[in-house]
Amino acid sequence: MSTRSVRPSEEDADSPELTAVQAALAAEHAAVYGYGVLGGRIDGKRGAEARAAYDGHRARRDALARAVRDLGGRPVVSDAAYALPFAVADSPSAVRLAAVLEDRIAGVYADLVRAAEGPRRKEAAGALREAAVRAARWRGDNVAFPGLAERAAGADPAATGPVEAAGADGAR
Repeated sequence: MSTRSVRPSEEDADSPELTAVQAALAAEHAAVYGYGVLGGRIDGKRGAEARAAYDGHRARRDALARAVRDLGGRPVVSDAAYALPFAVADSPSAVRLAAVLEDRIAGVYADLVRAAEGPRRKEAAGALREAAVRAARWRGDNVAFPGLAERAAGADPAATGPVEAAGADGAR
């Protein structure tokens, strides 16, 4: 049992940047899981794209864990499993899941761009761009403002958990 109070004091509260990095890390954990699920349902050229995305998300996850430690935090750990927004039984549903994952990843990176400065902000902007490009490739079209779809719907992406942050709730 923790001795920490329910409400942290001002000095115990995480910085907005650390909170955003933790959210991005949680989302990357969920994306790695999601790509692990969908990867077995896609083959050929799309299979290679899925493997490249999986490797990219693993690399980002590892970099974010280091960033959390650099900011003085303890990295959030991955859940053992994540609820998927729909059954992934074939290639079309796997492709659809990949697009959902990338859309949700773009949302957390948009939050990190807003919260960070300097090199971390530049890295977050690059991750947002990569997620938007992957989402457009998976979906076959793009969106006007990648990473901001949640804001248009009135939801607060910072309030979502790691599963939702990576699209397991099925929201767009």
